[in-house]
Amino acid sequence: MPSKKRSRTQTRAQRPLGAYRGAASAALAGLLLAVTACGSDNAVPGSEALPVPDDLECFSGSLSGAGSSAQENAMTTWIAGYQSACDGARVYYDSIGSGGGRSQFIDGAVDFAGTDAAFTPEENADAMERCNGSNTLNLPAYVVAIAVVFNLEGVDSLNLRPDTIAKIFNQEITRWNDPEIAESNPDADLPDMPITPVNRADDSGTTENFTRYLAEAAPDAWPHEPDGMWPITPRESAQGNSGIADTVDRAEGAIGYVEMSHVHDMSTVAVGVGEEFVEISPEAAAQVVADSPRREENASEYDLALALDYGTTEPGSYPLVLVSYEAVCAEYDDARTTERVKAFLRYVVSPEGQELVSEETGSTPVNESLREQLVESIDAIGTTD
Repeated sequence: MPSKKRSRTQTRAQRPLGAYRGAASAALAGLLLAVTACGSDNAVPGSEALPVPDDLECFSGSLSGAGSSAQENAMTTWIAGYQSACDGARVYYDSIGSGGGRSQFIDGAVDFAGTDAAFTPEENADAMERCNGSNTLNLPAYVVAIAVVFNLEGVDSLNLRPDTIAKIFNQEITRWNDPEIAESNPDADLPDMPITPVNRADDSGTTENFTRYLAEAAPDAWPHEPDGMWPITPRESAQGNSGIADTVDRAEGAIGYVEMSHVHDMSTVAVGVGEEFVEISPEAAAQVVADSPRREENASEYDLALALDYGTTEPGSYPLVLVSYEAVCAEYDDARTTERVKAFLRYVVSPEGQELVSEETGSTPVNESLREQLVESIDAIGTTD
């Protein structure tokens, strides 16, 4: 059985939310430095305490994951929080991109995958051998908006309709003072400057979500199928969310798409939804996720992959949303692996784990209904007899 966490001088329930967030940010400053000093796939010994569930389960040993770079900041935070409470646990995560994470999981190289696109039925079939004949479960643990970021001197924000975004990234609108951009931004001083769209160079779940949004919200302007690989010859490309953020930040006239925690102080686009333009925010993204049903092709009642409505016109919704999954086996062949996966993921989906990551990344904590489903799915993970 997993061991319980070491004692705390103050519980989550005893600590006001404002004090919790201040303490969390201060404690994470040291913990995240320790994690990132050796890379996000390295572990941190116990350090200054962060709020954790009173019933947190700790394991001794190591747990490995790989995948989504959109999850990179969230996973680093979760690892720091978990290991601040669990001295004997070592959690490793390599942010190589969603496609790489799914491949490593299928090959049995890691215990879980972080992926911004749920396993397809074909990928689920490929993973059955490493999962001892059981299905892969897609657990939506990280919900965050995707920002369209740009670099134009003197322009802090822009309104862009879905068709306009699609034409920019399809390289049909090529200059910043194009009439279609100017129509939605009458007060902006738009320069006569080439637009440099920047896309992901790697197989990316962020790209798959972004292209799915373009395909559903702007079908007449985006003729390509949703995919994790960019569908046309790029003007500029970069590896990972951080690579796109760095490239856009350095190059005036550039525009790209990144998971929200990589925005920092860059300029962002307000997305056209119906007759209005909606700024990026956790609350606007949450509205889309809350109304989303489960995907029809899910292989198990415990597979929680969602079918998002990227083309919504609901007022106040921000439809450019990324739901990132932790992909795990329904059954592992080793009881210790089962124990470690379940213990860590219970922390990840806990209110404390979700709030801590939201404070650091701007993500949307899963609501109580989805959390209950996640806990039920995690509890169902077993070991092959």
